[in-house]
Amino acid sequence: MTQAAAAEISPREAEVLELVGDHLSNAEIATRLCISIRTVESHVSSLLRKLEMPDRRALARRAPVRGGAVPDRPAAVLPAPLTSFVGRARERAELAALLKEHRQVTAVGPGGVGKTRLALAVAADAAGVYPDGVWFADLVPVTDPGMIAAAVAGALGLGEQPGRDLAESVAAALADRDALVVLDNCEHVLDGVAPFVERLLARCPRLTVLATSRARLMVPFERVYPVPPLSLAAEGDSDAVTLFMERAAAVGRPLDAALRGQIAAVCARLDGMALAIELAAARCPTLGLDGITAALSHPLRMLTGGSRADERHRSVRAALDWSHALLEPADRMLLRRVSVFAAPFTAAAAAEVAEVEEGLVADGLARLAEQSLLVVAAAPGGTEYRALETIRQYAAERLAEAGEPDEVRSRHLRWCLTRATELEAAERPDWRAGFDQVADDLRAALAWAAERPERRADAFGLACRLAELAFTRNLTGESQRRFEQAAALASGPAESAAMLRQAAAVAGCRAAGDDMHRLRLAAATAAREAGDPAGAAVDLATAATMSFRYWATFVQVPSREEALTLMTAARKAAAGDATAQAAQGGDPAALASGDPATPAGGGPAAFVDGGPAALADGGPAALADGDPAALAALALAEAAVVTDAFGAVQGPADNVAVPETIACAERAVELAARTGDPLAESAALDALTCAHIWAGDTFAAAARSRRRVTLLSSLPPSPAVTHELIDALGMVTEAALGAGDVPDACRWARQLDAHPSLAEVGHRAPLMVDALAGNIEEVLAGSVRLLDAWRRAGSPARAHLGPAVAAVAMVHGLRDDHDAQRDWREILDRLDVSPERAHGYAAVFEGMLLLHRGQAREALERMAPEASEVWKWVSWIWHHWYVALRTEAVVLAGDPGARRHVTEARAAVAGNPVAEALVARAAAVLDGDRDALLATADAFDAAGCPYQSARTLLLAGGEHAGRGVTALAALGLAPKAVNIW
Repeated sequence: MTQAAAAEISPREAEVLELVGDHLSNAEIATRLCISIRTVESHVSSLLRKLEMPDRRALARRAPVRGGAVPDRPAAVLPAPLTSFVGRARERAELAALLKEHRQVTAVGPGGVGKTRLALAVAADAAGVYPDGVWFADLVPVTDPGMIAAAVAGALGLGEQPGRDLAESVAAALADRDALVVLDNCEHVLDGVAPFVERLLARCPRLTVLATSRARLMVPFERVYPVPPLSLAAEGDSDAVTLFMERAAAVGRPLDAALRGQIAAVCARLDGMALAIELAAARCPTLGLDGITAALSHPLRMLTGGSRADERHRSVRAALDWSHALLEPADRMLLRRVSVFAAPFTAAAAAEVAEVEEGLVADGLARLAEQSLLVVAAAPGGTEYRALETIRQYAAERLAEAGEPDEVRSRHLRWCLTRATELEAAERPDWRAGFDQVADDLRAALAWAAERPERRADAFGLACRLAELAFTRNLTGESQRRFEQAAALASGPAESAAMLRQAAAVAGCRAAGDDMHRLRLAAATAAREAGDPAGAAVDLATAATMSFRYWATFVQVPSREEALTLMTAARKAAAGDATAQAAQGGDPAALASGDPATPAGGGPAAFVDGGPAALADGGPAALADGDPAALAALALAEAAVVTDAFGAVQGPADNVAVPETIACAERAVELAARTGDPLAESAALDALTCAHIWAGDTFAAAARSRRRVTLLSSLPPSPAVTHELIDALGMVTEAALGAGDVPDACRWARQLDAHPSLAEVGHRAPLMVDALAGNIEEVLAGSVRLLDAWRRAGSPARAHLGPAVAAVAMVHGLRDDHDAQRDWREILDRLDVSPERAHGYAAVFEGMLLLHRGQAREALERMAPEASEVWKWVSWIWHHWYVALRTEAVVLAGDPGARRHVTEARAAVAGNPVAEALVARAAAVLDGDRDALLATADAFDAAGCPYQSARTLLLAGGEHAGRGVTALAALGLAPKAVNIW
């Protein structure tokens, strides 16, 4: 960093830079510094500009380490050792050499041999070898193989991305990294680690993985390194003896060197196992070497057969057995009972689960910690304890021997249910930390209860609570899995159907359309089994609707025929038709693969051969006596298919069925309103909004969008509400922009941007609004988050991001930052090559940039077609903007038909304040009326468009041009002189 750049960085920016270097997300930085996420984004954008960094990853590399130095490469993200690392010179060299030659190495050995410490030492030594860093993930708390990706993502500082699971996010983040990832303690989740590592190695060609485990992973490319015990030497000069003497000195006084031979004998009795030696050394001040030798002769150090008689446990068990034998009976009981905790626990939690008085439990925990059987740490909520994994497993076996596991785990389950209930009622900001503290215990208790039929009801309750808590914590991938797990644990199909609907809603929030569709079909099956044909009808109709409403979130979009078949099945179920339940083995969802050519009663398939009016004979109106929710869902599905088919035409003038299309959607709204369900009404209003869009009624579409948000804003949060609200906020933001209500569009955009579910990924709409308004700093800050989220998601080719990317490219063009503009255009090329880009949003943004540069003729060529010729691509947001900007290009290019264009444009954009001002400005230029031209500057200011106001001053020329240059510079833009007089 140059001195000049360092001097420009403010103290607050320096704090943000340091936390970026710690791999914190914007939301976490905002919480740490007590500022808003948008403020963090602004600081990050400023830092990127000042330090001339291309992206957040590069910025993290330039972040200062503690003390102010700037590292040349990323620091190793490894846990700090609490004690010194002794010896192992040969093992360190051998393991390091293997890592240089092989992409995946597993350090294998028994518990307590020192695998983790060796791996950490080698990883620390290798930190300078890997340009993109060294990362450490401890898998001890992971009880579910499906959560391995979450643990690794947490170590990397990754969050969930819409439309991608965490395994994909991890692979995408590491795809081009030359890095080392250490996966520690894999043995208890091998079934999950093996496929995860194999997938990671396949996707990340420069990645190296070092794993520690008691058994090999059995994946391709694996090279196994058996970790030996510490070296033993008859003369006492060995790593084992050195370790014993150093640890004994740490808890007492240094031992006489003359005792080395006796110490070597003790270490030999312990087979050189590091953990056993450390435990023995800790006893030296109280027992002495003679006492330790005697304790090692106790029969408890030896195995007596059974499943525990394997060699890999013998030496550690010897140490643990004699250490356990020295405990008072009460402390033995406490140790085995707290073994059920998967995460650090408090004395109060131990008292409740161990069923011991809290005062006594605190003394017992202290004694166990003094004897190195528990680790003590200070935490915000008070002192916490945890057992090292080997000791915890040993204590769990003792729990089984005592015949107590079911009793103690039942209390642990009850404790977890209580904590989950408390968390649901807790107020933020403490909620997040509270959840993180107990989440691993909730998962462990659920895994235990789910395997026991007698605990099915408790498992179901905990799965539900964990699903809801995970959703609130923005762990949407886990939330969906937990709702699906709850469905499998439900007491009956009706309960299962309810959970599957929740899971489908979470999938919607994740932009996982295929999962959303699959889960709704599964809910239909469960509803049928529960004897709820109306519920099945709702699910089937909703699944059909999803194909049209959320098509952009699908990997494989269901065909129109599949959707129509689902609607046929839904109509039969709603009518109570027995054939709907008997068909395809009694499963209405299976009708999706049937023949849609002859749906009963006509139905939406009739639209294939006729207009939307054909729906009236077989639509929901024919089921007047049916369930209101089913009728509303069917009406919505029919409105969706009709509106979608209508949108396939070139424009409203090409189809005489506009009134019937709107009537179909209005019928859906009417039936949804009768249900009293705001979510159903909002979904129906979405269909009506789309009908108005295709009919060319921008202002009606905006009004319907506002009504949706009003309906949803007061509802308590839930997955279904969140999914619908985010969609509604996106629609109302874009609708306001399309209608020229920029202040309202900005207001909705800020609300959308601030939604917790979008804290790390953002939304396209705010960038579009700010770019067209001229809020340049907001665009630059938001673009950092968009780019970061897109890259963390694996840089998917998502066309719906195209308008936001085009907006950012335009802003960089307005700033004369040609390199950045080129980079964003390259991203746009990867996202979208559709006609919508060519003739729609990209034409608007590129035309606006060309006009800014005084290239009117080029702008007119870019927007050559009349709006009616490309109506399908410029409808909705872009219609008025396209018409108005094209009119300005026609006038400035000196087109002979300019006056006709102005007249037609006035009529086309009437009611849109921004577009009216753009057309009025073009008319003033055409008439040579400078006063009229300057009047439009005030109109732009009132409409919330500072960029267009400044541009007006430039166009006015003379003394006004100087004011325009100043205004544009204040916005951060490069002024372009345009001589029109």
